Amino acid sequence: MFTTRIRFRSCFRFALAAAVLAGAQALAHAQVVVVLNSRDASVSLIDQKTFAEVGRVDVGKEPHHLYPKPDGKSLIVANAISNDLHFLDPVTGQIQRRVLDIDDPYQIGFSPDNKWFVSVALRLDRVDLYRYDGRDMTIVKRLPLPKAPSHVWFSADSRWAFVTLQESEEIAAIDLSTQTVAWKLKVGKLPAGIIMTPDDKHLLVGIMGEDLVAAVDWRQQKVVARIRTGKGAHNFRGQGDKRHVFVGNRVENTISRIDTVSLQVVDTIPVPGGPDDMEVTADGKLMWVTSRFAKEVRVIDLEQLKVVRTIKVGRSPHGIYLHNRAPLL
Repeated sequence: MFTTRIRFRSCFRFALAAAVLAGAQALAHAQVVVVLNSRDASVSLIDQKTFAEVGRVDVGKEPHHLYPKPDGKSLIVANAISNDLHFLDPVTGQIQRRVLDIDDPYQIGFSPDNKWFVSVALRLDRVDLYRYDGRDMTIVKRLPLPKAPSHVWFSADSRWAFVTLQESEEIAAIDLSTQTVAWKLKVGKLPAGIIMTPDDKHLLVGIMGEDLVAAVDWRQQKVVARIRTGKGAHNFRGQGDKRHVFVGNRVENTISRIDTVSLQVVDTIPVPGGPDDMEVTADGKLMWVTSRFAKEVRVIDLEQLKVVRTIKVGRSPHGIYLHNRAPLL
């Protein structure tokens, strides 16, 4: 049954969270890295200083992506198959509460003005739009959006949400002011991750089936460049310097650094195990990466451009989060 309004403050709270975590008292003082083990329905908690897994928390089925609440007090984990959200303490990773009855939340995100919460339902071919008032999320529109909507990003003014459609080889532009699909554009075979360049001029789209990144002038609605990166170009993370963006090439086992001004690859980093989601530390020195096919997380020294740590986690690690992180762009 669909719930039209989700009240954060009245959601069911988990009294057993502390019992589930080994060494919960230590975790209360730790700065952890949160890693979603999508095949294990769990979250690995890694101490950022010791690089050791210090706990593992059970969540819903197939946790793929996560997003912090605008107030920074909770980290939302989206569980696509169990149709629910778990709210975690973003610093310690301990469970705060659970929200039920949200359909197939594969990818989620808040608009930059924090007035919209978007949930992308990949297996249902749908995107759900919620208004957010700082406390509650209220459903406004369910938009059918075939085929296989995957990742979402927003324009800087929060008017537009852009969604990749993996099986129709398109991106779709949703006008949040009218809650309608304004246009679609063919971009290439199996588009996945999507991110805006820091100047809000181009969308970068990982084209998994063509081993490249498509640069889209979204105002002109056309592809203006195809940047060869590597096999299985998938997801993005900005470096936080307002200039460079990383893309993980999952099949090639590399990460490419793209200059968003020249739209060219400037560095390539070997990363085994199918590099997927990425996070960058606040000081910009390290990047943490989930190796989707290896049950591992790898830490990259961004000055040396090489892997310096490997940490065992659960099956099919996907989303990853650092509370003390660099800006997304």
